[in-house]
Amino acid sequence: MSKPRIEEWTQLRALAFLAIVMQHSIAEYIYRADIEQADSIMLTMVYHLTRFGTPTFVFLSAVLLFYNYGEYSGKMNYFEFIRKRFGDVYVPFLCWTFIYWLYVHVFSPSFWQKGGQDWGSLPKELVIPQNGYQLWFINMIMQFYIFFPIMAAIYRGVRGRLHSLSERTRSRSVFAIIACTGLFYFILLYLSYHQMGPWAEALGRPWSDLLQYRSYSFLMYGFYFVIGAVCAANVEKWRTWCTKLLPWSGLVFLGMYIRLGSDVLRGSGEVVNLNISTYLKPATFIIIIAQMLLLYGLLIMMQSRNKTFLRLLSWIGRYSFGGYLVHALVIYIIGNFTRPLELGGSHLRFTLLTFMLTVSASLGISCMLSRMPGSRWIVGAKKRSQQRKVSEKSDYRSKSRVFS
Repeated sequence: MSKPRIEEWTQLRALAFLAIVMQHSIAEYIYRADIEQADSIMLTMVYHLTRFGTPTFVFLSAVLLFYNYGEYSGKMNYFEFIRKRFGDVYVPFLCWTFIYWLYVHVFSPSFWQKGGQDWGSLPKELVIPQNGYQLWFINMIMQFYIFFPIMAAIYRGVRGRLHSLSERTRSRSVFAIIACTGLFYFILLYLSYHQMGPWAEALGRPWSDLLQYRSYSFLMYGFYFVIGAVCAANVEKWRTWCTKLLPWSGLVFLGMYIRLGSDVLRGSGEVVNLNISTYLKPATFIIIIAQMLLLYGLLIMMQSRNKTFLRLLSWIGRYSFGGYLVHALVIYIIGNFTRPLELGGSHLRFTLLTFMLTVSASLGISCMLSRMPGSRWIVGAKKRSQQRKVSEKSDYRSKSRVFS
């Protein structure tokens, strides 16, 4: 049975996509040797407005799966479930991994020499993507898909227990679940940020490798899966919470925004070190949650107002998966023209220009590719018929992919 389409999820996905493109546009310029201090500070300030991007994609991945599969009481066809995820998500990952590898190596002079093709580096890209640096997310979220049937069973069990409680007791129980899992997750991030680095140096393989690349593990983003399940369980209740919390989420976000900016500026040397505010830092976790709740609440408040802006966000969200896959390539191409330039005090302006060009080009390419035969294998989307477009106005027929 189809379920109602939740418009704010698509719109929130669009905001997350824009945030990620801005992050990567900033990274293209902030480490350049000729950047002035004023531009470094301004880009750092903009950067901390975008930290919600990737964790929001994790949240949306969870909320869509729990929304569509969480209440299914029958036996899940695990092979069919994984096959759909593989076709819609992992095959495009394989395609774009090769494209990025080829693009990076084709501009290397040694590649064209006899025996200069470093084909051995290609399999490594499938595990730890470096050329297509944003593709790490696909490997991480595929782990979630693999274990989702177990999580869905836990989800149904918890919902069954909560169903027999009164509404007030149920709300308190859900809050207790969020608070407890949030506390455990905060402790995990504290250990990750302050302790796991020395642990990795002390332990031998394979444990040292697992700790070194812990940011690739879906367990390190576990709290976002939990709140995704909570949102999917009762969308109306989640909307009410987000709108009621708007003043508080805004205040927490503002406080942590100042805190993170101060941490980065004080902890950096001559060159700004944005890795200080990594996703796996407790303070970053707080600002992400606050901003996610803030944006969700604002989207709910806007649903009956600025329709033009919301339609634009819905369009961006619809093609954001393909845009996510291709946007780093667009930044590479723009960088080929901007890197030889002496930008002086223009790094902020070039960052904003790169952001706008990248968003436009990435979404345009995604939209174009989605209309071609075999688009599912490239951008994870099939060409939609007119009948499908009309039916989606009233029905939600989820693909249960990473971004849709």
